[in-house]
Amino acid sequence: MRDSNATRALIFERQAVHVFLLSVLFCGLPYALTYPPLSAGSLWGVSTPTWFWWAVGIAIAHQWYVWFCWRLALHTDLFSAAIENPVLVFRLYAIDFSCFLVARIVLITILACSNRDTLGLPAEAGYVLAGILFVPAAYTLYSVARYFTFKRAMGIDHFDPAYRGKPLVREGIFRWTPNAIYTFGLCALWVPGLALNSSAAVLAALFSHLYIWVHYYCTEKPDMARIYGVPTG
Repeated sequence: MRDSNATRALIFERQAVHVFLLSVLFCGLPYALTYPPLSAGSLWGVSTPTWFWWAVGIAIAHQWYVWFCWRLALHTDLFSAAIENPVLVFRLYAIDFSCFLVARIVLITILACSNRDTLGLPAEAGYVLAGILFVPAAYTLYSVARYFTFKRAMGIDHFDPAYRGKPLVREGIFRWTPNAIYTFGLCALWVPGLALNSSAAVLAALFSHLYIWVHYYCTEKPDMARIYGVPTG
């Protein structure tokens, strides 16, 4: 292990907070599903609650996978054997990361189809709200591709020391907020639920958006302080 006892204690403390906040978010979901519109419908013979738990479960699994890999890459010497080619380790991680991300989008879209027309909004209002949220999500995607790169978005700076000297991006949507991916990028997860008027998909999007901020404060923010010297306060 590279880290001091104090650093390991801080990691443990942050992860305890992570688990607590996840428990708070998660515990309310079974009660929410007792509300009839949230559990209405099915798709391909599978009930909406089942699709809902798949959508929530893949979001949790994704964040824990990222946490696990980032901890190993940044705070241990486990990958030291591949230090001459850290990009190889990152590519293996990035493949899994991409599969998780696609699965999240697909599952929340399937959930919206299963539970459509339960949100109670006029169809036109749902389309308008979906369109409004799609715009910043699309601009975030463009900004990542044009200025930030998908490698940095997935956390290559945890794996490859060469990236740790690069300046923080302040172009595109990152000009307005340094954390545009979490602030605006995840707006994409709201689009299927609003467009299809699905209360269950909107709830799943809300959970995902709140949970990504748990990940940020408990994992990414302290990592940024270590990698770039960004204050954690």
